[in-house]
Amino acid sequence: SSGINAEWPLRPGETKGTVLIKNAEELKQFSLDEEKLIENTIKDLKAAGITCVVSGGKVGDMMLHFANKHNIMVVRLMSKWDLRRLCKSIQATALPAVTVPSAEEIGFCSVVELEEIGDTTVVVFRQDREENAMSTIIIRGSTDNIMDDIERAIDDGVNTVKVLTRDQRCLPGGAATEIELAKQIMSYGEQHPGIEQYAIKKFAEAFEVFPKVLAENTGLRANEVLAMMYNAHSDAVSGINAGVDLEADNAAVVDAVERQIYDLFLTKYWGIKFAVNAATTVLVVDQIIMAKQAGGPKPRKGQADPDDD
Repeated sequence: SSGINAEWPLRPGETKGTVLIKNAEELKQFSLDEEKLIENTIKDLKAAGITCVVSGGKVGDMMLHFANKHNIMVVRLMSKWDLRRLCKSIQATALPAVTVPSAEEIGFCSVVELEEIGDTTVVVFRQDREENAMSTIIIRGSTDNIMDDIERAIDDGVNTVKVLTRDQRCLPGGAATEIELAKQIMSYGEQHPGIEQYAIKKFAEAFEVFPKVLAENTGLRANEVLAMMYNAHSDAVSGINAGVDLEADNAAVVDAVERQIYDLFLTKYWGIKFAVNAATTVLVVDQIIMAKQAGGPKPRKGQADPDDD
């Protein structure tokens, strides 16, 4: 297989060219020369062992004819992002022009075939080896909402595994970490006698939004859940991992570590860091500039613009 990020055949250049044909023989010879040039290009690709070509642009009818003649499959892929993704999966190099690639630039794919998935015909690139650079997950469902939910769940799961390969540290989930941070920051603010304690306590209260959102999404009373979590976290030994019990019918807390409910450390670290940076940036800015549409006043309706005279 080979990836070509160009139209096939190439478009004419920017400079204009004129072909002077005096008789019918020259016109016939001109068409034959074009066919020979295209067929020689296909023969060179066939001689290099290429059986499938992926083009990032339009494919001419004559080029497609000679490709079919020499049993070369042509796949049109308009997206440059998908073309780079395909080249990465088959270990090929995308070429900017229609040239014969070298042995290092040619990729390999075990099977390239057409398959019908539902009512859609797709081109499948399948590798027989177990170690692949990437894979495609097909989601099928009865409604778009169900498929969107499944897609988000798969995306979150894949990104979680991706983050775990960088940092394997995890924290108790179910908003247990946020309430513990809020409790410790609140006690830290009480140690400051000045006006700073109000800002520190308000910063601690900002972490309470996590258990409130979890409770509201499950139909529980947010204030009742919040009070139960603070009561559980008052015990620094047994209640430090107490989180919201989303499976309970009424407001309840559960040990997140025993239930194996974990959140990624890097996700919480960068989330808190970005939120703090955004808040401090808003506090630093003392003026807000309103964006208005450029240009002068609009002309009155029903009257001609005097500048048009």
